[in-house]
Amino acid sequence: MSPASLHWFRDDLRLADNPALAAAVDHGPTLCLYILDEGRSRRPLGGASRWWLSRSLAALAKALAARGGKLVLMRGDPAAIIPRIVETVGIDLVTWNRRYDAESIALDSRLKAELVAAGTKVETFNAALLNEPWQVTTKTGDPVKVFTPYWRAARERGDPPAPRPAPTRIMPLELPAAIADEASSLTGLGLEPSKPDWAGGLRKAWTPGEDSAAERLRDFLAGPLDGYGEGRNRPDYVSTSRLSPHLRFGEIGPRQIWHATLSAVESGEASAGSSDAEKFLSEIGWREFSYHLLFYNPGLATENYNPKFDAFPWQRDDAALAAWQRGSTGYPIVDAGLRELWTTGWMHNRVRMIAASFLIKHLLIDWRQGEDWFWDTLVDADPANNAASWQWVAGSGADAAPYYRIFNPVTQGLKFDPKGGYVRRWIPEIAGLDDALIHEPWKADADALRRAGIVLGETYPQPIVDLDFGRRRALDALAQTRSDET
Repeated sequence: MSPASLHWFRDDLRLADNPALAAAVDHGPTLCLYILDEGRSRRPLGGASRWWLSRSLAALAKALAARGGKLVLMRGDPAAIIPRIVETVGIDLVTWNRRYDAESIALDSRLKAELVAAGTKVETFNAALLNEPWQVTTKTGDPVKVFTPYWRAARERGDPPAPRPAPTRIMPLELPAAIADEASSLTGLGLEPSKPDWAGGLRKAWTPGEDSAAERLRDFLAGPLDGYGEGRNRPDYVSTSRLSPHLRFGEIGPRQIWHATLSAVESGEASAGSSDAEKFLSEIGWREFSYHLLFYNPGLATENYNPKFDAFPWQRDDAALAAWQRGSTGYPIVDAGLRELWTTGWMHNRVRMIAASFLIKHLLIDWRQGEDWFWDTLVDADPANNAASWQWVAGSGADAAPYYRIFNPVTQGLKFDPKGGYVRRWIPEIAGLDDALIHEPWKADADALRRAGIVLGETYPQPIVDLDFGRRRALDALAQTRSDET
């Protein structure tokens, strides 16, 4: 038999620095396969992620075709589909890049055992992380529970290997009719919304795909990286990389970002100093830490990392939750963030923290309801980052912000959006207010409201909760939880 390989694309939708794809292509003619796995054991992708996936698969198919390859799309159970293809086509090597959630690990283990038992070679690789979750430990070999020592230990391992280039030529593997008939078109996967089509804002904001990811990285290194240490907190600035959805779907890998950043600073191509680069790379480190947590805590999205929070007296308030989701809380910086999210599938990181703190602490709504909303509406809804970050804000996670650290949305807005540029962009109905009032429209007198064309409670909502009341209630709930422990 002639050598034949199958590369199973998952969260690695790129050609460059894709070690599993490279191994398959080096082996011989390659079947490039993506399977939409919607099995019961998997958490379904949210709507925004499904939209991104559709566009990313289209870009991947085009990139493969430019090198002679072909992307085959299917939907169903990979544990059933892949062995059938391997047997029917006569494939002797299967490759994939590893994932780190419990469902994926279980699926991969079963599938690999079955293929190897049938005489097929299986090779798996790390394409998603700088370090495997188990490679960074405490001095006693245990998982690390605090970010700073985690990142210190990770940095002591040295720089990651240099990324390898994309294959220049991919020999396609012809499928027999019996298998080809099972393939799906991209439209057939049903990933994009139609009735209604709510993705217009996403299409304006994003261009998924490997080429777009590389271009975004180049633009960031040439500009916003300079001053990133401070600028990253300003939602009114173009100050962040916006690489997170590209990372989420593997259109770019952390090794590529790491080496490109160091190279740009060292060569002088980027005007940023080393401190800005270090801060940016530490954000890659937080992503690494989140996967470390997910690997050792499979229920990160559904279970309190700190079990003491299992007794926390969350409030069920569907009306307040809906107001938060719609961006109608009456607090402009919170509402701007939720409207940015709904329109573009993304929210500035500083505003994510403010919005999450408001939901959890001022409204006393369970962090899991916020995490679930973000999972459905973010284009970068990452199984590790999303859950770890929500638990961090809630105070229930590893290395968490203490629960009693309660962001005041007014002071946060005044500090990080002092001229109101971010709020005015997303809440045009209050744009006519002066800078001094843009974050506190309820303090405007009747004349200022009239000049700005605002009728509070009609054109823009009154605050749904008093900040002092919400803060006291949150601290009382924390005190009650601590009392219940004794």
